[in-house]
Amino acid sequence: MTADADADALLVREAQKGSRAAFDMLVIKYQRRVERLLSRSVRSPEDVADLCQETFLAAYKALPSFRGDSAFYTWVYRIAINAAKRHHGRQRPVESLDDEEGTFGTQAAPSDDATPEALLASRQLARSLDEAVDALAEDQRRALLLREVDGLSYDEIADLMECPPGTVRSRIFRAREAVAARLRPLLNVGGRRW
Repeated sequence: MTADADADALLVREAQKGSRAAFDMLVIKYQRRVERLLSRSVRSPEDVADLCQETFLAAYKALPSFRGDSAFYTWVYRIAINAAKRHHGRQRPVESLDDEEGTFGTQAAPSDDATPEALLASRQLARSLDEAVDALAEDQRRALLLREVDGLSYDEIADLMECPPGTVRSRIFRAREAVAARLRPLLNVGGRRW
């Protein structure tokens, strides 16, 4: 167990004993990650905030039954995914707008010396990246985003996705290859690996 997991386990035990401060520490630690996770499928910032609050409220209520079989974040992640699924069941998903930030936070930030052509190319590349990721199979997209956006290890992703680490590696490899194939023409790299 890592030092981070040990710290989480200690905070969970204290929260289970009734320490609101310990649970607040867990919320502070994971709130941004949960918001990023939710924002991948829910576009409205207000809905993301509501679902994040719903996630942590559900986690707080269910905390006495948390046995620690998985990491705290893995458990909260599953609660957040279920909250997002319920949200989509209640209303029609909203299409992303061109000026919104993409999956990878790819909205281009103009530099002082950026030409209009460079800005346009950057935006087009960002849009193409998001479209390539959106076109992936759900399991590939989820594994890729957990790795590349959230920075989780293969073992953590395997735990979250309830599959062997080898399956995670395969999904991420296939996802990267599919994204690369779609972006290669835009980057003028031909068949070279990049």
